[in-house]
Amino acid sequence: MQLNGDQKLEAYRRMLRIRRFEEEGARQFKAGKIPGTFHLSVGQEAAIVGACLALRRDDAMTGTHRSHGHPIGKGARLDALMAELMGKEGGICKGRGGSMHLADRSVGIISESAIVGGGIPLATGCAFSAKVRGVDQVTLCFFGDGAVNQGTFHESLNMASLWKLPVIYLCENNGYAISTSIAQSHGQPDIALRAAGYGMPGVTVDGQDLSAVYEAARQAVARARAGNGPTLIVADTYRFYEHAFSLAIRGKPYRSAEEVERYKRERDPIVLFRSELLKQGIGDNILTAIEEDVIDAVKRAVKFALSSPTPCPDTLLDYMFSSPPPDYYSAVNGLERN
Repeated sequence: MQLNGDQKLEAYRRMLRIRRFEEEGARQFKAGKIPGTFHLSVGQEAAIVGACLALRRDDAMTGTHRSHGHPIGKGARLDALMAELMGKEGGICKGRGGSMHLADRSVGIISESAIVGGGIPLATGCAFSAKVRGVDQVTLCFFGDGAVNQGTFHESLNMASLWKLPVIYLCENNGYAISTSIAQSHGQPDIALRAAGYGMPGVTVDGQDLSAVYEAARQAVARARAGNGPTLIVADTYRFYEHAFSLAIRGKPYRSAEEVERYKRERDPIVLFRSELLKQGIGDNILTAIEEDVIDAVKRAVKFALSSPTPCPDTLLDYMFSSPPPDYYSAVNGLERN
């Protein structure tokens, strides 16, 4: 089943929102407005949005440390997301999560984790919860190619298959775990083949082709809602920038400049999808209007984030427990709550 006209325009809008949001985030990071480190998913937009468009708004999702694009792909607000990256009170998690540990329940993001493979068991547990509650909610779990060598990947896929849980494991295979290539770290480089070991379908799709990712995710969602269990999707994609802005990778380059430039020149998912839309008869003026609207939305997000206050130090212990005991603040390090 192909995307309809409105879905295609929304897909283009969301991919652009990810690209422009992250480019602006990089500028804010360099300006010292975003603390910690910063991981870009530029180049991987089609894999993210293609999968997210197959979901309902009430479906759940887990992400990774490279996870600003995942909530945007699901339809999240940009202003609260930018404020979260800056550690501001107006952020999705009131500035407590930051770039790598944010959650956005408004669009079903239950957790994003800096721990490689950390989201896989959480997604499995979320899918188990849906099954126990008797609802048809599906959970989409994003992770990278480095995570498939973690024990959590194997344990989770085995349990999900055994219990036929409604979960989709989506590997964004960009070919490198920081600077280690798949050839250097995978005894079996065809990641989708690992699904057979756990009795579930495993498919590989072109992660730069939004329509291909959407179709694979749509079939996996239908399978999960029908009670037939999980699917492993491997989206072959590519990150255009380094692993993280603040991470210095010394020594011999792990990938060539020619390789990076070739992907930017020939395999940019946004350029490819824009060309596809033009061939299908969608006017250039319509696409240009979307591009201008996205630029304005990112500018408004930055303005909102910069004007949002930083959390007060005496709220440090807030949100640690849903029901803290009466003497909680005074019992922990002698802190007192005003």
